[in-house]
Amino acid sequence: MNGLRLPDEFRQRIEDIDAGRVQPPAARHAATVVVLRDHSEHGLQAFLLRRVSSMAFAPGAYVFPGGSVDPRDADPVAWAGPSPAEWGRAFAADEALARELVCAAVRETFEESLVLLAGPTGESVVGDTRGEDWEADRQALLDRSLSFREFLDRRGLVLRSDLMRPWAHWITPAIETKRYDTRFFVAAIPAGQRARDVSTEADRVAWVKPAEAAAKARAGEWAMLPPTLATLTELSRFEKVADVLAAPRRIVVQEPRGEIIDGEPYLVLPEEATHDYAPG
Repeated sequence: MNGLRLPDEFRQRIEDIDAGRVQPPAARHAATVVVLRDHSEHGLQAFLLRRVSSMAFAPGAYVFPGGSVDPRDADPVAWAGPSPAEWGRAFAADEALARELVCAAVRETFEESLVLLAGPTGESVVGDTRGEDWEADRQALLDRSLSFREFLDRRGLVLRSDLMRPWAHWITPAIETKRYDTRFFVAAIPAGQRARDVSTEADRVAWVKPAEAAAKARAGEWAMLPPTLATLTELSRFEKVADVLAAPRRIVVQEPRGEIIDGEPYLVLPEEATHDYAPG
């Protein structure tokens, strides 16, 4: 069985949901970006943040930058690269939702790491985003006094959707009280930029080889949700960022489920804990 033993308190919730006594909350649309780099000594590395212990969802877990879609992510922005319609086909989403997901992915990554997938033109990208002026804009995005469109417009920037690739789609199991319908993207950190721990939601960050991070999770050293572990396991097969970005993907929705097995509560993972490759 491809499953994880859950704490006993989940037994009643699983039974209540199965019996229809409790309705699971709707899953909020979200986006996360696996930021990658090639290190001269360590090879392919991914950027991870450890969520602070006070967070309501996944406290203490290592995650990729990302978060929920904001209603204003629907605002049209200057755009270069694959269109929202193309992203929608990749992620089985309508064009409007696909636009929101891509904007949320770029916005949340900047808010949590200062990595910004945008440039003055569709063929360029911003350099180092550290500095007081960038931090002021980041804070304004965080407190929602500045929309993502206003941020790009003020700086004369174009969103570079071509710098990302679709990677995965996971939905939080129904037994959780907070649920997310999350699309995963992968992207290389742009030349000249530096990822930093700037998020109030994280108390530690790390650039780490995917295989090493996955091993720490399996050994119980790092707390990690199944989608993060599955993604790192997949990425451990690659040697360079270019190989990841060139890998063809067929996105399959993955939604673990809670089950009572032999009287014990379990989180049952999808039969395919990783996404299939597809030609072309």
